[in-house]
Amino acid sequence: MNPTPTKTEHPLSLCEFSSLREALNYAAQGATGYNFYDRRGGLTAVLPYSLLRVEALAVAARLRDLKLPRGSRIALVAETQPEFLHAFFACQYAGLVPVTLPVSIHAGSHDAYVAQLRGMLSSSDAKVVLAAGGYLPIVAEASAGMDLRFVGTPEEFRELPHGDETVESDPADIAYIQYTSGSTRFPRGVMITHEALSVNLKCMLESLEFNDDDRCTSWLPWYHDMGLVGLVMAPMSAQRSVDFLPTQHFVMAPLKWLALISENKATISFSPPFGYELCTRRLRGDGASRFDLSSWRVAGVGAEMIRPATLAAFADAFRPSGFQPRSFHPSYGMAECSLALSFPPLGSGVVVDRIDSDRLEQGEAVPVECEGVGERGSAAPAGVRFLVECGRPMPGHEIEIRDEAGKPLPDRRVGKIFARGPSNMSGYLGDEEATREVLSPDGWLNTGDLGYWTGESLVITGRHKDLIIIKGRNVWPQDLEILAEEELDLRLGGALAFATNGPEGDEAVIVVQSREQDEEKLAALADRLQASVMRAFGFDCVVEFVGVGILPRTSSGKLSRSAARREFEERREQRGTLYPHRAEPLARQGSVSPGVVRLAGR
Repeated sequence: MNPTPTKTEHPLSLCEFSSLREALNYAAQGATGYNFYDRRGGLTAVLPYSLLRVEALAVAARLRDLKLPRGSRIALVAETQPEFLHAFFACQYAGLVPVTLPVSIHAGSHDAYVAQLRGMLSSSDAKVVLAAGGYLPIVAEASAGMDLRFVGTPEEFRELPHGDETVESDPADIAYIQYTSGSTRFPRGVMITHEALSVNLKCMLESLEFNDDDRCTSWLPWYHDMGLVGLVMAPMSAQRSVDFLPTQHFVMAPLKWLALISENKATISFSPPFGYELCTRRLRGDGASRFDLSSWRVAGVGAEMIRPATLAAFADAFRPSGFQPRSFHPSYGMAECSLALSFPPLGSGVVVDRIDSDRLEQGEAVPVECEGVGERGSAAPAGVRFLVECGRPMPGHEIEIRDEAGKPLPDRRVGKIFARGPSNMSGYLGDEEATREVLSPDGWLNTGDLGYWTGESLVITGRHKDLIIIKGRNVWPQDLEILAEEELDLRLGGALAFATNGPEGDEAVIVVQSREQDEEKLAALADRLQASVMRAFGFDCVVEFVGVGILPRTSSGKLSRSAARREFEERREQRGTLYPHRAEPLARQGSVSPGVVRLAGR
């Protein structure tokens, strides 16, 4: 078994299509496609686009036999396997809408995962649910009592009778639904039309200058927009081959991602910052020399706040591999805009805006003169914040920075980020109120993020809802988290900061993951961190230690400050007192390990 080739005789077309169905029909005329690997580097499956089309049509015939109304939803557990793609693209031929459901990658999260799936199935009103055999018992539990036409594996579904002819797609039809925000009980499904998707794909492909020599590699989950749109749909729309490593396998063996890039001479791959940091941490000795990353021309970065030092450390560690720092491509986007909103010029690498952190608290991004990117992402020297520029809006799209009253702000003034363009979502499925909250009648989307213009580029400063206001100061949670990681020598993502209501008003809380079990050592660590926060910011904070794996994440794998706040308040309420030094553990649904929850007093 050999992987699909990089080059093909088939003429390149950069998403000159009105639908996913049309894009696959064209890609199927060539020899490229999708390839599936495991963490040992073994090629487990090969799916040329030509075969994908055949398989999709076969599944579509079974879907049509169910006589479901056009636009009915088909829920698919998005495991990195060919069968998911068969069903996803089958929906495009059957006039139905695929709904991507997350894969649980955390052990011990059964109850939380079931609740999450149940909320999504109920919200989407799905009529069919397909999942690999290992997920079937969980899906059956989550869908119990629902009016479903079929729940089972793709193999079982293939045993159903054939239906009639396929259904043509209209550009205004919904191409897919992706759940991206909201609560477990009331999730928000983003509806993206074929037209919106096609525009966004074309913008990305042209901005990245896709060509006949390009090949992609990805470990990103398919229930996340960067993984599904950026590394499944985009390469197919450019008839390029992709090498996939399941997300679970990447977590266990992150360097296998780089090995795939090296072995298959991939040119384009994206990752959140933590993926780059994980590779840097796993590297031992002169191990970088065994990789050849010289072909990697677009090392995309996005999905979460970008720390310059994380990328600088990766570039330094893998310089012996031939990795070029100019390949870094920081971007900004979200599922509500199909995927991408802004890209920097190709080959510009990481451009850092060095600003006065005190003035930033007042909503002003004032540049300062200093060098370097700080150790492990710190603001160094003191009083300076390093932020990464994320480029300009995609062609045909607009981005505005507005104040609380909704008025546009000038360059270097921090405000709410609004976006308008043909890639925007149609709305949240079945939730008109939530749609009205973020999408205005004239097409402007409130992204929920804060940022500013440098004059040439967009800079993201954080989420509006995450901003911590203590004693009249606006403090970014990332600054507290970075301080905790440095002071306590934590990994990236080892701490979460947020504000909560305390006995004397709002106060800052930092929840820290730790394997330490000794009470006195934990108290000493808390004292150190609190002293550092006082020196840096001039206020006190609460420090809570939890077991590794306790910090909550969204379905797309991002750490969730809002969920961390809610769980902290639940633990506090259960204890019956505000801040005891020691507390019994409160096992969080979805945690890897309940661990020991301890709170070091103020």
